[in-house]
Amino acid sequence: MAKQWQIFLAFLRIGIFGFGGGPSMIPLFYKEVVDKYQWMTAAEFSDTLAIGNTLPGPIATKMAGYIGYRVGGIAGCINAVLANIVPSIIAMILMLTILSEHKDQAWVQGMGLGVLPVVVVMMAKLTWDFFDKSCSNFGVPGTLVIAGLSFIAIVLLNLHPGLIILSLLLVALLRKEPNNA
Repeated sequence: MAKQWQIFLAFLRIGIFGFGGGPSMIPLFYKEVVDKYQWMTAAEFSDTLAIGNTLPGPIATKMAGYIGYRVGGIAGCINAVLANIVPSIIAMILMLTILSEHKDQAWVQGMGLGVLPVVVVMMAKLTWDFFDKSCSNFGVPGTLVIAGLSFIAIVLLNLHPGLIILSLLLVALLRKEPNNA
């Protein structure tokens, strides 16, 4: 039961503090899952995130469901998803009720803008952590080549990021391992 309580608290914190939607929650997932509870290594988290991004649907619920299942089985999956989404549902109902009554007030308009720099810092930290991990696996030149090609494919060619991730997964699966003999 202690494990289910930990799952509940971890994903509740993510659900409460994950302002801005799924992508902004990823650093919070990392903090809880890798740093605090050590349910996954950084590499396992990266793999989970990569696979989760190739699948349809919100990343936060996919991550919560998979990690909850991995840590606590079916009950952990249900626990994590509910703990992750219920705060957003409650906050959405309350906030939209309040905001619709005060939408023309300056404090309402400034509230959203004030949180943006914090989300930027959280995303930059996560990006740096992934860049550092990639450099340790592929080296700086390999990481820059993959990042550059991904940038071209996603930004300039307007390909879906899931296609890029799926392509890289296929390359990794089809790559021949060096002969250890």
